[in-house]
Amino acid sequence: MRNRSRIPALLILFGTLMASAGDGISLVAFPWLVLQRQGSAGQASIVAGAITVPLLFSTLIAGTAVDYFGRRRVSMVADALSGTAVAGVPLVAWTLGAGAVNVVALAILGALSATFDPAGMTARQSMLPEAAARAGWSLDRTNSSYEAILNLAFVVGPGLGGLMIAEVGGITTMWITAGAFGLSLLAMAVLRLEGAGKPHHATRPEGLKSGISEGLRFVWSLRVLRTLAMIDLVVTALYLPMESVLFPKYFTDHNQPKQLGYSLMALSIGGLVGALGYAALSKYGSRRVIMLTAVLTFGAATMVIALLPPLPVILVMCAVVGLVYGPIQPIYAYVVQTRAPHQLRGRVTGVMTSLAFAAGPLGLLLAGPLTDAAGLQVTFFALALPILMTGLVCIRLPSLRELDRTPEFAVTPEP
Repeated sequence: MRNRSRIPALLILFGTLMASAGDGISLVAFPWLVLQRQGSAGQASIVAGAITVPLLFSTLIAGTAVDYFGRRRVSMVADALSGTAVAGVPLVAWTLGAGAVNVVALAILGALSATFDPAGMTARQSMLPEAAARAGWSLDRTNSSYEAILNLAFVVGPGLGGLMIAEVGGITTMWITAGAFGLSLLAMAVLRLEGAGKPHHATRPEGLKSGISEGLRFVWSLRVLRTLAMIDLVVTALYLPMESVLFPKYFTDHNQPKQLGYSLMALSIGGLVGALGYAALSKYGSRRVIMLTAVLTFGAATMVIALLPPLPVILVMCAVVGLVYGPIQPIYAYVVQTRAPHQLRGRVTGVMTSLAFAAGPLGLLLAGPLTDAAGLQVTFFALALPILMTGLVCIRLPSLRELDRTPEFAVTPEP
């Protein structure tokens, strides 16, 4: 038996922090560059949609790639390609002039960066059970830490993005994103962990089509995974336009880039606290109750935000949304890790993540034109009300009771 070591887990968490911080900066910088030049929420939603559309397909492909090429290798390649795509924004401005950074260029570069992000995320998440066993941590503790790191990254990323846009401009801010991806790549380059290398040929998917099909069949065959995927799909599709288009539009109209950063920071700080608290909360409360509470409170908080109250109220509601939703992704990860066998973990993770983004492009493409035609408040309510209704439906779903059943697969800590 190998000696226990926290180094692999810490490297994965650090790589996640850096790559996700880069994503967080992009979340603010890409729409802001559009709004700064054209001022149209419709055009901003086109760029946001271009960033989101590839996520559905690339996440499906990422899961198969992770199970075929190996988790560590895929993570490194994804970071390199994402960083290169983001660096293309200042490079275009430098070689062709600032005027060349238009809606088309931003949409293309944003889409390229987003295409590779899911592969890195899926690869790192697929390594968590082995890293937890090596460190002697429980899955709940490890997933809680991982989700907390994601939220911390989206405190650092959007907050830094908003501040840097205000100080040095959106073009220069993009260099920060490329540097963050580079640091994630370095962390994965020194990682050594069981199961992170290239899988044995007998366990690899035969091809892209068969790999995706195996992941989809596995998720659909388990009622609890199928239900969780549908819930995540609906909630993500409804909330993503708020964060990517409506908030930037609202604060752009008021010329308040820092306040946009503060709002996204409040969301992530709440998520950070909620995710960190899940490890302790899971010892005393059922996963089903935690999830129902989260979705219902999430819906109520977004309804308050839809009223467009003063900034302090928006910040509090964003923090509440993050707080109650922080435990949700650790629960999702736990279910995947304890239901899916090792050789399928990448594909199942990829399918679950891609389904969450399936309706995202539609929501984004509708949100922009609706905002231009009917105003921010109408659009906020049009998205917030279905989130609340989804929470009410979840109360009567019997499949969610399976969240607290004994796991079928688990990687146990080494003695």
